[in-house]
Amino acid sequence: MSGARAGIPWKGIAVAAGVLALLVVGRLLPLQDWMAGLRGYVAGLGFVGGVLYGLVYVLAALLFVPGILLTLGAGFAFGLGWGTVLVSVSSTVAAAAAFLIARYAARARIEALARRNARFGAIDHAIAKNGWKVVALLRLSPLIPFSISNYLYGLTAVRFGPYVAASWAAMLPATVLYVYLGAAGASLGAGERKSPWEWALLAAGLLATVVATWMLSRFARRELQSRRVAES
Repeated sequence: MSGARAGIPWKGIAVAAGVLALLVVGRLLPLQDWMAGLRGYVAGLGFVGGVLYGLVYVLAALLFVPGILLTLGAGFAFGLGWGTVLVSVSSTVAAAAAFLIARYAARARIEALARRNARFGAIDHAIAKNGWKVVALLRLSPLIPFSISNYLYGLTAVRFGPYVAASWAAMLPATVLYVYLGAAGASLGAGERKSPWEWALLAAGLLATVVATWMLSRFARRELQSRRVAES
């Protein structure tokens, strides 16, 4: 993959395209009624609804289910603020739980899985030298899927506390982006009348979030590349 292609936030673009596709589908299906029903159901559950959603999120991550849809769903059902809090906590708990499982409960099986991952040796070596800093860079620019990486980090030399803190902080930008997309999709698909200023603020907020996430991801890739060059 060329540098130009690597610098394009394809994942964010794909998710945004998915949200737009849902809006188109919403023209053909009673999406507005479904959304109102879902949001009403979640609101009726209150705190319990958030806890249940968080538990599903953690379980899905531990079972290698991609979390993007659940992250979008949190923004859709809970809005940007509470959705971000919910996903941030849930993804961090999932990362911590998988780490502990790999380190103490199922190390032999995870090591067998790691031997089949060509990148793990390089990641293990980098973390041994730089600790949580490499974990943070990898979270900003994920080289391996989120769910499996949580287990693989448990085999490295990084300490649990710094690992959890670095994971939480570095996962936050992408969390905000996907929750924002989910919340924006709910707002656009709900048929609410918006003024031109509201549309402009919505577009500007989405653009700023995408650009910020892309810049952080690009910085992480450059840092990882410079470390590989220095070590070689």
